[in-house]
Amino acid sequence: MNILIQKRVIAYITAYEDPEAVKSCIKAILNQTYDIAQILIIDNSLKNKLDFSGQEIANNIKIINYPENIGISGGITIAFEFAIKHGYDFLWTFDQDSIPQPNCLETLLKVYNEKLNNSYSVGIIAPVSIDLRTNEVITGAIFVKDHFTGCKHNNDYPYECDAPITSGSLVSIATAKQNISPRADLFIDGIDMDYGLRLKQNGYHNLIVPQSILEHKFGNPLKVKFFNKESIFQQYSALRHYYICRNHTYLATRHAKSWYIITSCLRRIKYLIHHIILILLHDSEQKLLKIWACLKGTLDGFRGKLGKSWD
Repeated sequence: MNILIQKRVIAYITAYEDPEAVKSCIKAILNQTYDIAQILIIDNSLKNKLDFSGQEIANNIKIINYPENIGISGGITIAFEFAIKHGYDFLWTFDQDSIPQPNCLETLLKVYNEKLNNSYSVGIIAPVSIDLRTNEVITGAIFVKDHFTGCKHNNDYPYECDAPITSGSLVSIATAKQNISPRADLFIDGIDMDYGLRLKQNGYHNLIVPQSILEHKFGNPLKVKFFNKESIFQQYSALRHYYICRNHTYLATRHAKSWYIITSCLRRIKYLIHHIILILLHDSEQKLLKIWACLKGTLDGFRGKLGKSWD
């Protein structure tokens, strides 16, 4: 008997103000070559709530509406609790703007079973995420002394990183039970980096499987030149700039050890200056508000002020 058939997988989607994207994600999940037991959706939308009236919808989809935005971290925390309570074997997490290819889950589970043994504990196993707008691979993260950076990607075999991105990540519920859940006080951004790194520090291995593909929209990319070097500048809202600066500053400086804390602080200041320049040069609206969001976020990150702090 195929051991994969015995595994019950619940998929989770964080929904926010884009019902069409959510429906595309649902369709791709239901189209998997490996059957999903249930889809759980946390809808944080204020205006564009999910509405399936007059449409055919699978009876294994559960939608929980929230009157206020509890963020990605709040939703994932609920998803872990739900999966544990109802006896699922795996939780498969998604952002709403992601499309897994049909064999994505089946491939992840096969590699998981191949790797799992008494001396090799799998924490997170994830597909390769590709933004088709730029044809860029969205790499997992590794923590190097005083900062997070992208890990080196290869196309041939599963490889380790400290933290895959949230969307597409598959986590064993047995693993989740033995470890602290993702931090709800991060709200959005950096939840995956913190959770993945903590799993690794607890002896787990986080894997990316290049034969498993996820199409994922990463921000609002704009190609720019900075000192004659072409790069991608992500155009974010002021709210997103705040949480990126705050959470990445907090996590980098708290995970750094010894005197690397000093260099970590300096790196975050360098990042802040660099991003303010990019906003001034390339952003088209609300420049002053976005600069203020970056400044406030960085300061709050140094101070350790977390939670839902920007409205």
